[in-house]
Amino acid sequence: MKNNLKIVRIDSNYCDYLRKHDNKVPYNNGSKKLRPFIGILFKINNCMYFAPLSSPKPKHLKMVSKLDFLKIDFGKLGAVNFNNMLPVTEKNVVLIDLNKKGFTKTEKEYLNLLNKQIYWLNRHCDILYNNSKNLYLKYINGTLDSRTRNRCCNFKLLEEKCYEYNEAKIKM
Repeated sequence: MKNNLKIVRIDSNYCDYLRKHDNKVPYNNGSKKLRPFIGILFKINNCMYFAPLSSPKPKHLKMVSKLDFLKIDFGKLGAVNFNNMLPVTEKNVVLIDLNKKGFTKTEKEYLNLLNKQIYWLNRHCDILYNNSKNLYLKYINGTLDSRTRNRCCNFKLLEEKCYEYNEAKIKM
């Protein structure tokens, strides 16, 4: 699966639905409606997992990468929040076209950041795959320390809700 990472947006209605069942699901509307997610980190139970990316912040430079948090280029390019990764199907995501033209200066700067992030992440994809899968397995098996577990979305519950949401959409 090396170098198969994608940057996507996840449907905000889908995120809102998941948040009704787990308040740790990241917001994906309003000022966060353009929040990018990186994946496909792994597949399980017919779901693909994507993790939210965070734009660079001064605090990232001081933070330490952990199983549920990975600094991108020492924090200079932001971070990946594995604790908030979400199960999705292809129906819930829209691929971000990083080569699109005709943007404003601000949008071009943002796309430039996303391009730098995906370049770095693809070069270090083994870390992403290992962290995401290990975090997921430790969460599911109950072997994750309580502090980290409390920061995580309920992956198993969200897989069930992913299935329910997408089944309901098919019937509409």
